[in-house]
Amino acid sequence: MANAKDDSTKPPSLGSILRFDNAFTRQLPADPRSDNARRQVSGACYSRVQPTPVKKPELIAYSREMAELLDLSFDPFDSEEFAQVFGGNKIVQGMDPFAMCYGGHQFGNWAGQLGDGRAINLGEVINSVGQRWMLQLKGAGPTPYSRTADGLAVLRSSVREFLCSEAMHHLGVPTTRALSLVLTGESVMRDMFYDGHPQLEPGAVVCRVAPSFTRFGNFQIFASRGDVQTLEQLVDHTIRFDFPHLGEPSQEVYAQWFQEVCHTTAEMIVHWMRVGFVHGVMNTDNLSILGLTIDYGPYGWLENYDPGWTPNTTDAQGRRYRYGHQPQIAQWNLMQLANALVPVFDSVDPLQKGLEIYVAEFERGWD
Repeated sequence: MANAKDDSTKPPSLGSILRFDNAFTRQLPADPRSDNARRQVSGACYSRVQPTPVKKPELIAYSREMAELLDLSFDPFDSEEFAQVFGGNKIVQGMDPFAMCYGGHQFGNWAGQLGDGRAINLGEVINSVGQRWMLQLKGAGPTPYSRTADGLAVLRSSVREFLCSEAMHHLGVPTTRALSLVLTGESVMRDMFYDGHPQLEPGAVVCRVAPSFTRFGNFQIFASRGDVQTLEQLVDHTIRFDFPHLGEPSQEVYAQWFQEVCHTTAEMIVHWMRVGFVHGVMNTDNLSILGLTIDYGPYGWLENYDPGWTPNTTDAQGRRYRYGHQPQIAQWNLMQLANALVPVFDSVDPLQKGLEIYVAEFERGWD
C-alpha cells in the first residue's frame, strides 16, 4: 500500500504532458551531420545536436506562470525528472533537439556564420489552448556554431537572464520568457571582468521559452551566401507558423509581414526606452523577428538619465549600443534585414514602406 500511495503522488512524466509539434525541424532543411563538432553549415536552417549531460542537475528556480502556460500543473521541485530534462541530461518523447544556423552584423560589421553557440532548442510544444512554445536550453554545451567557446553558462549570468526575462514580461515589455534555472554541479571557467584573471564559477542552464527564437540573422545568413531557395523557405515557414493571421505566403503577404516586423520592433524599442532598459548588444543576430527582447547579456537599466550610457564594457569606447542610440540601431538593423529579403521581393517598395512604418510607429509611441 505504501508503494501504491507513493506512485499516486508522483508527478507525471514530462513526456506524457508536453505535446510536441516540431514544425521547424520537420519543414526546413537540416544539416546532414548531427554531431556537435564546430563547422560551417551551408544550405541548412539548423543542425540536430544533443545537450551535453551534466554531473548533478539541481533545480533552483522556476516560473510558475510559464510552467502553467506549458500545462505543467505539478511542482517541479517534486519531480526528479524535471531537473534531468531541463539540465540537459534527458530527452523525453517528442523532443527533437537542434541548434539554429544564422549570421549577423556585430557592432556594425558583418560577422558571417554565428548560430546558436550555447543554446539548444528542445522542440516546439503546443499547449492546451493551441499556443506554440519553443523550449530552449541556454548553456547546454557546444554546438556546431560554438566557434571557440565551450557552449556553457555560469550561474551568475543565468540568474540575470532568468530574472530579467520574467521581470520584463511583468513590466509589459515584449520578451522571451524563462521556465527554469538548473545548477549543473560542475564548474565553468570565466573571466568575469575581462581583465585576464579567469576563475571557476558554478555552471547553470536556463530554459528559455518563446513562440519562436528566429532572429534577423536567420535570414541574413542565406542572403549573404546567395542561397535564395533556403531564404524563401525560411520566410514562408516563418509566415505560416509565426504570422499565420497573414495567410498563405505571397508577394502581398510578404509586404504585410515585413511591415508587421517593423511595427513590432518599434513597439519593443518604445518599451525599452520607457523603462530605461539598455540591451547592450543589439547585433542583428540579437533581434527577434517577433519583436521580443531576446538574449539578456550585458544589459542594464538607467539609474540617472544618461542617453550615452551603456552597460557593455566592450562597447565603452564607441558606445554604439548606448541607451539613447537604441532607436537608431533598431532602424539600422531593420535596414539590414530588408537588404537580406530583397531576393524574395518583386519590388523594394514594400521594404521601404516597412522602414517608414518603423519610424512613424516609434515616433507615435515615444511621443
